Amino acid sequence: MDLATLLGLVAGLGVMIGAILVGPSAGMFVNPPSLIIVFGGTFAAVMMKFSMGQFFSAIKITLKTFTNKLSDTEKLIEELEEMASIARKDGLLALEGREITDPFLAKGISMMVDGHSPEMISSVLKKDVDQMAQRHQVGSDILRGFGDFAPAMGMIGTLIGLVQMLANMEDPKSIGPAMAVALLTTLYGAMIANLVALPLSDKLQLRSEEEKRIKSLVLDGLSSIQAGHNPRVIQELLSTYLPPSKRKKDEDEE
Repeated sequence: MDLATLLGLVAGLGVMIGAILVGPSAGMFVNPPSLIIVFGGTFAAVMMKFSMGQFFSAIKITLKTFTNKLSDTEKLIEELEEMASIARKDGLLALEGREITDPFLAKGISMMVDGHSPEMISSVLKKDVDQMAQRHQVGSDILRGFGDFAPAMGMIGTLIGLVQMLANMEDPKSIGPAMAVALLTTLYGAMIANLVALPLSDKLQLRSEEEKRIKSLVLDGLSSIQAGHNPRVIQELLSTYLPPSKRKKDEDEE
């Protein structure tokens, strides 16, 4: 679980709800017509922009913003260095049946053991990376679509409320509900966009970049193992994926 995403979302909602609750009446912030205009209109607009498959798959992809299941970089480097030692000593077939926690690495090792060429392995795994990045991009675009359309729907609701208010100025009782629609739709749209959709879109992009970095590390490690490079050289190559502070720490320990 990614605590930063969860805590940020809870804290943001908590601040908004707290500000509402300290007011004279929290019920005034709940307006069904405003909710229908903003939520219904936003969902409809986003669905028009994407296919049904892309729209519903985005729900699963969005969950990645709340999880942190990426392989630990340091442990992955250690695992690759260990496998390089085994392959250099006993051959690539010695890696068959080895328990590997990272699915992407396990797929590459399986292809190596099966005797596929480095070019074939690199081509297949890079296609996997490209497909992953494309799925994440679509998910991010859908979230950004919610962030773009929600304020627009809020503005549409505001205009509807103002039209209703101006058309019934002679009836004082109708001014209040119409004004509530006008103001609350803007509030709902701004909250959806700036508190949920846009931050999650950016977080999904960040998660995608982190995953591509991990997979790039695995690709470099697999290529070096198959080329028969010295495990020490492989470790130095892969350590470039670590932050400078951790690299310095590793060097000091050595």
